Amino acid sequence: MREGMLIQGPAGWGEFCPFPEYDDAVAASWLATAVEQATEGWPAPVRDRVPVNCTVPAVDAERAHAIAAGSGCATAKVKVADHPDAQAEDMARVEAVRDALGPDGAIRVDANAAWDVDTAIARIRQLDRAAGGLEYVEQPCRSITELAAVRRRVDVPIAADESIRQADDPLAVAVAGAADIAVIKCTPLGGVRRALQVAEACGLPCVVSSALETSVGLAAQLALAGALPDLDHACGLGTLSLLDGDIVAATDSLVPVDGFLPVPRTPPSPDPAALRAYAMRDPDRSAWWRRRLDRVGDRLGLGQGDATPDADHDTE
Repeated sequence: MREGMLIQGPAGWGEFCPFPEYDDAVAASWLATAVEQATEGWPAPVRDRVPVNCTVPAVDAERAHAIAAGSGCATAKVKVADHPDAQAEDMARVEAVRDALGPDGAIRVDANAAWDVDTAIARIRQLDRAAGGLEYVEQPCRSITELAAVRRRVDVPIAADESIRQADDPLAVAVAGAADIAVIKCTPLGGVRRALQVAEACGLPCVVSSALETSVGLAAQLALAGALPDLDHACGLGTLSLLDGDIVAATDSLVPVDGFLPVPRTPPSPDPAALRAYAMRDPDRSAWWRRRLDRVGDRLGLGQGDATPDADHDTE
């Protein structure tokens, strides 16, 4: 279940949807992203569309094949290591995705920091063979030190996600030589402009990924991907397929076509019917989000009317 709030400002709509378990300090960056979106807008893009990967969850091989084959994407991100004994399932899933994409498709796997160093090295080599070549492995281990150790001992490129967005210093990965690719998300970094600064400073090729937002929030991630000076890899922004619905009209929904998404100049506006359909029904939960918004807005030094131009749109 994804929960969040929509806010409206002079530049359009923003989405504030930090996960419920995140504390106010972490949530402040998510609100900064929404406020930038609603009040300032985004830098001018350098491209009109962005290639995206399909996302293959930890499903059986038959379902994985169907997802990849039906996506229209040339790149697939395959989830692995969802439980300790997942090795055989992971191999079958990756093999199925290769069969679906054909020899020219790109396959990347995401372990969500599940492995220790020795396990990561063994699994990466096995999955690389199963895939007929991996594009990269995302966050095989938790710590930057572990990532660096794995990177020195495998030939497959290493991408860092959590080690960038959850770090006190998002540049530490690059400094430590722990990754070949940076996975960046504007929401935990505090907005498109801040994320562009991080991307420039880290000096690594970047992949922009979503935080499982509706099209309102996803538009900011696309604005970031559209403004990056260089974009050599497909981005993880085709994630609306993981949700049961969207908060905007079908014509405005950011669903990939032939493996690409357009770069929006402004955020899409919520559809009134969708707002009614997905409105939060629990008054206690709605009050919890409003209190959270007030606290986090105080952290950003936003006065009344700055952080919450229109916060009457809680969504579930």
